[in-house]
Parts: sequence; C-alpha cells; structure tokens
Amino acid sequence: MAYTAMSGNGTTPDDPLQTAVWRLRSRACWADAAALLQPVGADAALQRAALLVERCLYTEQGWEEAEDALRTAEALAHTDDERGAAACERGQLAYAATLHQVRDRADEARAALGRAAALIAPGAPGRALLDFRRGLLAENLARSPQAARAAYRRAHAGAVAHADPLLLSFTWRHLAGLALRDGELAEARHGFSESLRIREELGYLVGTAPALASLADAEAEPEASRLREEARRLFRLLGGVPTWLSRQLAPPPAATA
Repeated sequence: MAYTAMSGNGTTPDDPLQTAVWRLRSRACWADAAALLQPVGADAALQRAALLVERCLYTEQGWEEAEDALRTAEALAHTDDERGAAACERGQLAYAATLHQVRDRADEARAALGRAAALIAPGAPGRALLDFRRGLLAENLARSPQAARAAYRRAHAGAVAHADPLLLSFTWRHLAGLALRDGELAEARHGFSESLRIREELGYLVGTAPALASLADAEAEPEASRLREEARRLFRLLGGVPTWLSRQLAPPPAATA
C-alpha cells in the first residue's frame, strides 16, 4: 500500500515504477517522482500526496501542490486504512508548516494524527509511521521528550516487525538525538551510526547528509569535522536540501583576538 511505501524504500524487484519513484525521491526529486504517479486510485493518490508533503518538509516549498494532492487523496480514500493514511499525511503537512513557521497548524496536526490513530488498527503496517510522526509532534511542538521517546520506541518496534528499514533509520536517529540531549554519548553514537548505515545501504541520498551531521555531533575531533565536511558535500550536491540542515552545517564563527 502507498502509505507504507512512503516509509519503506518503495521498491520491489518486479515493480519498475516503484523503483523509479524511489530513485527520484531519494535524490530529492519529489516532483518528478510524483509526476510518474497518476492519481487514478487511492493508493497512487496517497503516495503522490506523501511525496509532495515530504518535499515541503525538506525544501519549505510546494505547499499548494501538496494541499491539492492531499485533497485528491482524501477524496479517493474509502477504507479505514486509506482514510487513516490520508489523515496521517494531513497531520504531517500541518506539522511541517508549523515547524517551518509558515503558519501555526499545530492543532490541526494533532487532530489529524489523532484521527489517523482512530482509523489505523494497532499492529497495521501504517501504525509505525503514525507513531513516529506523533513522536515528532511531541518532541518539536509539545517539547515533551518523554512522550517523544515512547512514541519513537513504538515506531521502532513497528518498523522492525514490518521490515521497514527506512523508517528504522528515522527512529534510530531520533532516539539517538534524545540520548545525546541526555548526555548518553555511547547510545547516541550507536543510534546515529545505525541510521547512517541504513541510509547508505538503501541509497537514500537526501537523508544521508542529515545522518552524517547528526553522527558528527556525537563524535570527537577529528572525526566530527570529517563527517561534517562529507555532509556539506552532499548538501551542496543536492542543491541545499534539506534546507534546515544549513544551520547545523554552518561553520563555527571565527575566533576573535
């Protein structure tokens, strides 16, 4: 189903369309990937909407296109799983708009993810991604690391159960970020390393620079500087995407006499 494909790598050996979509998505070409999908059914419409929502999070652009694609997906959704998937994407778009200070849509994000939770059965493949996104809200909007950690752990367990390596790379990274905040350097380093390893194995290029930068934050010199320089190289290669990484990769201010 399209909903889970957006957390997994979206490829199967006998599905050239999904392989092409994944390759474009992983190289930050979300619009090109979405153009390959004709929203004639709920699955394609959901996957197309998810691609364009992800573009908003990574580039801070394309909000209207994402809204249009999401409305189409919502109109074509007929089962609880499909409605839940659409609600999950609605929550993610509202979260991204709030995070990037486009507009405060925090209440909409919470309501949409709550609606998704009522529609997606516990243990269903889409539940892990939903749990992860609820963790993002808890960490970055509610400023509740305890609630975020619990949600990320549920998402992590679900990603393991459903063999979703890309989602695992996200849960490893965000759990490691909370560990780093708590001063647990060894745990943080392990989680960031796992996230980077998975993304490199999948060829998820757009997510590799953030993984490198995060690992650098947990490493000592000179390894930290080497990792940041590699992250900067990939960041430039992709045209400055994800946009929010520029702050993390900014060189330290020059020392003054």
